[in-house]
Amino acid sequence: MSYSFILYEVSSRVATITLNRPEKRNALNALLVEELYQAIRRAAADDQVKVIVLKGNGEAFCAGADLEYLQQLQKNTYDENLADSRQLMQLFREIYQLNKIVIAQVEGHAVAGGCGLVTLCDLSYAVPEAMLGYTEVKIGFIPALVAVFLVRKIGEGRARELLLTGRLIMAEKAAQDGLINAVIPAEKISEHVAKVAAGLCNEASANSLNMTKKLIGTVLDLSLDEGLEHAAELNAATRGHDDCKRGIASFLNKEKITW
Repeated sequence: MSYSFILYEVSSRVATITLNRPEKRNALNALLVEELYQAIRRAAADDQVKVIVLKGNGEAFCAGADLEYLQQLQKNTYDENLADSRQLMQLFREIYQLNKIVIAQVEGHAVAGGCGLVTLCDLSYAVPEAMLGYTEVKIGFIPALVAVFLVRKIGEGRARELLLTGRLIMAEKAAQDGLINAVIPAEKISEHVAKVAAGLCNEASANSLNMTKKLIGTVLDLSLDEGLEHAAELNAATRGHDDCKRGIASFLNKEKITW
């Protein structure tokens, strides 16, 4: 499968998806969003892929919406803009609910929709020089879709500050706010992300990762009693899975297991 705006590679059970519009700072347009969605779906369906790494080619991770794309949106009807918004919504929901772990490797600025992609990833690591933020309000737009996920990720108070001010923050501040997991020097970030991805591939059950991700994504929508009941049901189902049987057997027999 060929793509116009992304690169797709699989090695050692890790699919690396690279946004590849460096001349446009990997800005989003309709085709890039669609290609990214299809690549994510491709990785999800591939039994040889356990972890996905999302990164950008060039100086920026992703600069948000492309200028020409924004100009076109002004000419659209409401229904056309709703359909376009739903395409991005589909991508965001796919990443959030994906049955595999997605890691963002942020080696440049992540702005607006680009920062939205970082928000959706399960784990995110950025270089010190990277700036992140949601600048939509500064151009008369709103960070509508990402707000749904950002509030869940970092809480309402910090989300309000970022979304309402539209200001960019340095990677260190993003880590302090819980937007990303850690700041890694540029010369070490590729190695660090590869190590994290390899650890997930070799040291954790694919079923356990999938079920844990689902649990994290659903508990906030449930009452305490509903959440506990849902957790108990997942617990019981997981105990009957082959991965759990293998894992417990290896633990009891003091044997090393490679997943």
